[in-house]
Amino acid sequence: MRRLWPLTTRGTGALILAVGCLVAAGELGLVELLYFGVLLFAVLAAAVLSLFLTRRTGAVERTMVPETVGVGETAVVTARVAIRTAVPTPPGTWEDSLPTGLMGAATGAFPALASGLRGAPRAIERSYTVTGVTRGIHTLGPLALTTTDPFGLARRRTLRGERTDVTVTPAVVELPGLPEAGGASGGSRLTADLHLGQGADNLVARPYQSGDSMRRIHWRATAHRDELMVRQEEQESTPEATVVFDLGTLRWSPEAMTAPGTDPAFETAVSTCVSVVARLVHDGYGVDVIDSDGTALSDRIDAGDMGEVEHLTIRFATLVAHPDDHLARLAPVFTGGMSGPVVLIVGRFDPADVVAVAPVAHHSTLPMVLAVAPRGDALARAEDAGWHAASIPVDGDPSGAWASVGERLVGDHVA
Repeated sequence: MRRLWPLTTRGTGALILAVGCLVAAGELGLVELLYFGVLLFAVLAAAVLSLFLTRRTGAVERTMVPETVGVGETAVVTARVAIRTAVPTPPGTWEDSLPTGLMGAATGAFPALASGLRGAPRAIERSYTVTGVTRGIHTLGPLALTTTDPFGLARRRTLRGERTDVTVTPAVVELPGLPEAGGASGGSRLTADLHLGQGADNLVARPYQSGDSMRRIHWRATAHRDELMVRQEEQESTPEATVVFDLGTLRWSPEAMTAPGTDPAFETAVSTCVSVVARLVHDGYGVDVIDSDGTALSDRIDAGDMGEVEHLTIRFATLVAHPDDHLARLAPVFTGGMSGPVVLIVGRFDPADVVAVAPVAHHSTLPMVLAVAPRGDALARAEDAGWHAASIPVDGDPSGAWASVGERLVGDHVA
């Protein structure tokens, strides 16, 4: 906001003194006080005119490294201010307006500027650090410049209207790897050997068959076996995982439908979802992220593609809840086949919901339920139905719930 009072503390004192001199001159009949009061008024008027009648142009460009910032992470914002002024100006201050979704100290000293009637505008760069507080797309700016006259009597606050959108992504928590993934969950990377030859000694090379490419000839094995051998083909199959994020507003507060950051439980679930996806992709799974009715929330993320995980966090920066409840539609999505790990992330989770999702556990090598607000004995019933269930505290770290599932997997494997 623009300051309504154009005088500094020193200027305000000078104005009071000028008024006092005029009053005293009338009461005491001292012409000298009258002259002094008029002189002070003239100086103040000149100070104000020097700031407000001088045309000053400029523009603001902002860059941020990195371009997006996660909740709890920091980024460096650099504001480049191009200024041209008709007369030299003394040093001042600058302040960038921060939205509620970002936190930082966006203020500092602004240098003095020389006259710039000729030539290109002078560019001043100022940097500051911001921390992501609330998920969503927020707006930086406008930037305010405050300058004073050479005597420090008057000040002028101008706003540079250019604004910059900043994307604050959900926090990605580093989760521990699940133990015994090769048994319970299908392995982090499965390899199937296609043995086209015969015999147990043909694991690396097999006898040449008509149609094999000469480029595949294994010369060392050929010399050893005294017959033409070719390299054995191996085919990698990447295990698949599915992360189900229930967006039905019945599981969350009504505020979760309005804007990001309004429901703490929903924010915890969003962070859990992207964290689980990052863990599974890192472990070598191809991951599908869907709503509880089977609707895809993103394109399939290939194993090891952490760049796509980053894109997922950007898409989830504006994710909100939906007005419908789809959890009862989850079971048909997995009917008729066997899937790898299935991780269900839900808010409110009632014992009645266990009945709806119980069939899914029989179509997954590792069914997991991570609930932010479980009710009653819902988690215990889910365990009886074949799920590995855990509760995530609101505003808490999902790594504890994730690790507890891993510990139970170890116990089941030992047993």
